[in-house]
Amino acid sequence: MKKMILSCRRLFLTFMVVLFSTLCVCAQYADKREFRGAWIQCVNGQFLGMSTKQMQDTLIYQLDKLKECGVNAIIFQVRPECDALYKSNYEPWSRFLTGVQGKAPNPYWDPLSWMIEQCHKRGMEMHAWINPFRAKTKTTNSLSASHIAVRRPELAFSYDGQLILNPGNPEAREYIYKVVEDIVSRYDIDGLHIDDYFYPYPAAGQVIRDNAEFAKYNNGFKNINDWRRDNVNIFIKQLYQTIHQTKPWVKFGVSPFGIYRNKKSDPVVGSMTSGLQNYDDLYADVLMWVNNGWIDYCVPQLYWEIGHKAADYETLIKWWNKYASKRHLYIGEDVLRTVKSPDLIDKRINQMPAKRRLHGEMDNVQGTVLWYSKVVADNVGNYGSMLKNVYWKYPALTPQMKFIDGKAPKKVKKMKFLAMEDGIVLFWKAPKGKDWTSKAERYVVYKFNKGEKVDIDDPSKIVAITSDEFYKIPHNMIKPGEKHYYVVTALDRLSNESKPRKKSIRY
Repeated sequence: MKKMILSCRRLFLTFMVVLFSTLCVCAQYADKREFRGAWIQCVNGQFLGMSTKQMQDTLIYQLDKLKECGVNAIIFQVRPECDALYKSNYEPWSRFLTGVQGKAPNPYWDPLSWMIEQCHKRGMEMHAWINPFRAKTKTTNSLSASHIAVRRPELAFSYDGQLILNPGNPEAREYIYKVVEDIVSRYDIDGLHIDDYFYPYPAAGQVIRDNAEFAKYNNGFKNINDWRRDNVNIFIKQLYQTIHQTKPWVKFGVSPFGIYRNKKSDPVVGSMTSGLQNYDDLYADVLMWVNNGWIDYCVPQLYWEIGHKAADYETLIKWWNKYASKRHLYIGEDVLRTVKSPDLIDKRINQMPAKRRLHGEMDNVQGTVLWYSKVVADNVGNYGSMLKNVYWKYPALTPQMKFIDGKAPKKVKKMKFLAMEDGIVLFWKAPKGKDWTSKAERYVVYKFNKGEKVDIDDPSKIVAITSDEFYKIPHNMIKPGEKHYYVVTALDRLSNESKPRKKSIRY
């Protein structure tokens, strides 16, 4: 019996320690602004063989679960290999959607347009994710006649079973700009997102065949590696300009590989790591893009665990926090690796609390993007529940980007409560706005008790983030005789928030 009591006490103490640690981390994450993203990919084939309804049902399930977990931005893959999960003016329908490249979905639908609608009605941003240079993955066996690598084979080179649009060919770059301009101009996206595929990841025995382009377009570079980096730099800068010239409010984000350079390669700036390098191996000078303002946000893929020998998570989050602060910095998290890796101090728990603690300690980290959405929605390793109940318990607005626009819209107008057949509804009118810098796109609804200070910096008071101009008060929030204050603010395209307008109600 004594042993059983001692064992119970130990379990209770362990639970209390973990709970206290978790609550401390949660307290650090009480900020009202944080980018909370999740990647939804198609290139893994998760939608292959699904009907239109099945795919829509799958996406609705994931979006609803992610919303419950506090996610406020979705990064949805729409162009994995110079193809399209949308009606493209330039590229064929993706085989990752219909099974056959060039075959339209039947019944017909446009996944990008549909996802924008679904995300916006949940108060989420929707970022269209493209792979700019990859023209064919290893598993694709045939290409549509309308595919760019079939129509213009000279724009691509083969590498390790893939086809890559050649970054050293100006026509290949120009083609990608046209594709992006088409997406940005026709779709109501909040962001345009690219990942870590520039020049291909090195493979043993493979050679990048771009000597002809180097001879023709070297721009005075003597070293081919420097020339390759310059090609990617030119591409990033022009892509940024293309996006913002088309729609200034559309955010441009890049998710690079998690190591910029190892200290062995660069004793001054390099990190204490020993893995693949953006700068040397992928020809991606990410710090140049950040420091020159050629991207709006950076999401390094820190997919390793704390204590990893070659790429320690703690070392890398501190490195990015120090060197990549001139544009928004969000951290790419591998959910599966996090929940499968034991904490270094307490082996009974996984590394989620320790990683969240590190986030809270970083002055320049403004958010997280989760790899990948399905494992969060399925609550693998209890990750989703911890987000929902602890770390992302309260809603958050995405961070402001004042370097694009920092002016808030005007207050909402004509707030009033109406008793409808199915309950009480709060209505309001949009403020006047001339253009994207002043028009309201979404609204935040707060609820305060009688006698409580109205403080819209407190995210625990947010009851809805919506694109509607009304809010239906849930029945469980209506208590006869009680008085509440409801506050509504307007958000513009970049989440700049208006001053509040308040109205009271006694049920």
